[in-house]
Amino acid sequence: MRTKTDYFEEIINITDNITIKQNKNHLHITGPLGTTFKNFRKIPIIFNLNKNELHIQTTDNKKKDYAILHTVKSTIMNLIDGLTTGYTIKMKIVYSHFPISIKIKNNEIHIENFIGERHPRIVKIHGNTKAKISSGDIILTGNVLTEITQTAADLQLKTKIKNKDPRVFLDGIFIYSKTKGIDK
Repeated sequence: MRTKTDYFEEIINITDNITIKQNKNHLHITGPLGTTFKNFRKIPIIFNLNKNELHIQTTDNKKKDYAILHTVKSTIMNLIDGLTTGYTIKMKIVYSHFPISIKIKNNEIHIENFIGERHPRIVKIHGNTKAKISSGDIILTGNVLTEITQTAADLQLKTKIKNKDPRVFLDGIFIYSKTKGIDK
């Protein structure tokens, strides 16, 4: 006869170049590429930090709690991977009618002359993401995957053309490469 457990549990092994500090449900993670923190305050999860292991357990044993546990585990693993190797997203600037010009000012990306518009479209760069422009490409790099992908998604959505034939108006900024590691 099978008995039910009171909770689900997962263990994350921590390498020597990563340090994790825990304050209740706040995790501060430090690695070779910098530091970041994640707040899990609203998620029903319990963290126990040992020397080289982070124990994650749920407060209940339902199917939803099992899914939450693995979502939290993958989020922490993405943070650890980002702080050891980093992430890079490359985006292609495509235009057929009006030449698009991109400028990076402060913490914003200005998309100028998109479909002949006089006012620039402005996209905020999230977190510690670094953006640079090189020969018709925008290269986004950083150590937190969610911040980099959110910046890339905002760029792609800002250049989405509405109320025109998409077969004729191919202009926009599109993702063509996502890789682990920071490209120089």
